[in-house]
Amino acid sequence: MLSKDFSTSRVVIVDDVVANSRLLESSLKAFGLRDTLSFSDSAAALDWLRHNSWNLLLLDLDMPAPSGFDILRALAGRDRSTNPIIIITALGDTANRRTGLELGANDYLCKPVDLPEVILRVRSNLQLSHASMALQESNVLLENRVRERTAQLANSYGSVVRTLSRAAAYRDNETGNHIRRIGESAALIARAYGMDDHWVELIRQAAPMHDVGKIGIADNILLKPGPLTAEERTLMQTHPAIGHAILSDEHPSELTNLAAEIALNHHEKWDGSGYPQGLSGEQIPLSGRIVAICDVYDALRMPRPYKQPWSCEDSQRYIHEQAGKHFDPLLVAITEGLYEQIEALQHDLSDVSPKECPW
Repeated sequence: MLSKDFSTSRVVIVDDVVANSRLLESSLKAFGLRDTLSFSDSAAALDWLRHNSWNLLLLDLDMPAPSGFDILRALAGRDRSTNPIIIITALGDTANRRTGLELGANDYLCKPVDLPEVILRVRSNLQLSHASMALQESNVLLENRVRERTAQLANSYGSVVRTLSRAAAYRDNETGNHIRRIGESAALIARAYGMDDHWVELIRQAAPMHDVGKIGIADNILLKPGPLTAEERTLMQTHPAIGHAILSDEHPSELTNLAAEIALNHHEKWDGSGYPQGLSGEQIPLSGRIVAICDVYDALRMPRPYKQPWSCEDSQRYIHEQAGKHFDPLLVAITEGLYEQIEALQHDLSDVSPKECPW
């Protein structure tokens, strides 16, 4: 008797001799298999097999087109473990046996068959099918759990990043909206540049960390209302390295890695005159080049204790003039096609609305 676990397994029999199909079907039902289906028309059988689920196929070879060999070829892309095939045929010579197995059959029986042996082979192949399906279900469950855990970790990293971003903003008399604008505008430019969705989302979360190193700058320098002395400016220019040190970790995530990269490089300039390393051109990581434009444009458009906000025309003119000097020329060209969206961010995420742009 077959295991109760197999009683609902779907077994398909394809044989153009109806008497053979009926004998096999009745034998399988006698041993507890309730879901059996027989075809004497091989074309109809192939169409059904392609569009329905099944656990085991008992297949004759010598049939009008499509033959059993044709059906094997048509089902070559199936999972052999989940959908095993047993050939039951009068073609018992070595060449046909080899061909059938090479085309993907799992087992081969020659007519006239010994019914107890057929049952044993059926049970063995159904065990394979059910074990394979159980493994696939287990893998799907495991993948879902890993995906959920990864999302939880990403949320945790994102929460830490947002917290540190806010801490840095408060130290610099900035607002949460300022750091959100930097993240959103960086994501806009990254997407227009052609980066994939994953990287776009990473820079959206990482870019607000660009000035976290200001946590390490003394208040008398960071909050000074007037111009900095040369010595004070030198100390201020250490904040990228401080930010990089804060965000670097022995076991980093993609997010903290990118945030550390941005913190270190967002004051580098295309012509090599920036700091802290004096990098130039594409030596500067893409993330730093993107955030450099976002940070400067936002600083120009928003009011500061020491200045009034620039108009959008003057701000955009400045960005254009700095292409090839401060900024990557390609990124400037991309940004010029995004100003309407960036200005919408300025409006929607602003504590004090900047002067509206004329569009």
